Amino acid sequence: MVRERVKQMVCVEGWEPQEQMEYAIEAKKDAVYYIRVDESQNEYYWAREAESNIFGWIPVKCMKGNKKYANVESEIPVRDAYNSFDEAFDFPDFSKSNNWMSKCLTKEMYIKLRDRATPNGYTIDEAIQTGVDNPAHPYIMTVGATAGDEETYEVFKELFDPMIAGRHNGYPADFVQPTCLDHTQLNHDGFDEKYVLSSRVRTGRSIRGLCMPPYCNRAERRKVEEIVSSMSANLGEYHEDLAGHYEKLSEMTEERHEELINKHLMFDKPVSPLLRSGGMARDWPDARGVHLGDNETFIIWANEEDHVRIVSMQKDGNMKDVFERFCVACNGMETELKKRGYEYMHNEHLGYVLACPSNLGTGIRAGVHAKIPLLSQHPKFEEILINLRLQKRGVGGVDTAAEGGIFDLSNLDRLGFSEVQLVQFVCDGVDKIVELEKALEAEEDISDRIPEAIQTPW
Repeated sequence: MVRERVKQMVCVEGWEPQEQMEYAIEAKKDAVYYIRVDESQNEYYWAREAESNIFGWIPVKCMKGNKKYANVESEIPVRDAYNSFDEAFDFPDFSKSNNWMSKCLTKEMYIKLRDRATPNGYTIDEAIQTGVDNPAHPYIMTVGATAGDEETYEVFKELFDPMIAGRHNGYPADFVQPTCLDHTQLNHDGFDEKYVLSSRVRTGRSIRGLCMPPYCNRAERRKVEEIVSSMSANLGEYHEDLAGHYEKLSEMTEERHEELINKHLMFDKPVSPLLRSGGMARDWPDARGVHLGDNETFIIWANEEDHVRIVSMQKDGNMKDVFERFCVACNGMETELKKRGYEYMHNEHLGYVLACPSNLGTGIRAGVHAKIPLLSQHPKFEEILINLRLQKRGVGGVDTAAEGGIFDLSNLDRLGFSEVQLVQFVCDGVDKIVELEKALEAEEDISDRIPEAIQTPW
């Protein structure tokens, strides 16, 4: 079957979506086609063969002669190889797997999804490849799947919805994701810097109309870099800390790249099996780069794990300043993006749409490097973190262990709460952790001081 992406289509006024509608298209008179309609994006996708079992598609009768018609943009072939073997024979081996994808993807679901593709051609096998190649992780429960484009979450929602619910604390399929980037709503006076060494807030963004890093081609990746370098040049107009310059990775010397990595200002070539299997290392170092703030407290990464990574940070406990800079940057970048005729991928259910389902919603990770050698050895440490909606990792990232009692502590959630709420959880939670660390230093019993669990809004 061949699907055709339609750039623009005008519906004849008065017909209801439930009925067999007549559209005008440059097509064979009276031919019956199938159509999948996404009116919110003004995009329509046609299947040229009449198959009644196409998921989410409805039949329409095409009439030639009307002045209103659709412009066919491209054709997307579905893999013929899928017809050569029994679907069950193609099902992955999950006997040693422990990620959300392997827990949610049944053989029956795989058979149902195997022949689908997004309008850009992204398949279920491409979506799950990182989870198949990496069945388990030593430190975290991974998602095990990636999105290649914005439509991935809808076309394969039978898999992605339960994965999202599992990863995001039971997030309901009908919940509306809140957004708040008003930094004045954060209430905090700063961390105790004897324990908190640095503060950081980051998020990701995807530019609508371009495939994401797991699936984009070189031209799409280069367009992302062009947009990022252009809009970041004007950020100094929004806040003096955002002023800086853009450096292309392909033009850096190895020494310069290593210098920026050591200062936590630039990302390295992906070596994590999760990222490599997810397609993020392709064409390295083409079209990667960084906007460097002049005082090195603000950076934007182009084409790392997402189109855009926005990071605000400083080497102290002043999370309020970090979050103000972050919010001004996020809002300013969105303004600059719209000036250029683009917008971010966003919807009311998933919030900001990113390549990894773990980062949906706010995409935000607000964190600190905290020195807590005593509490981290306490038998209730994991329970305390969960109750405060926090997670821990080594200061070197998700693939590293903590050293010297120093942990990277950050918000556990991305979905279900707004940006301000999540940063407030980190501020209040880290303050509590420091309080308990001090109590242990004084050889006090903390068994009756375990915090109550934060409840979800659903």
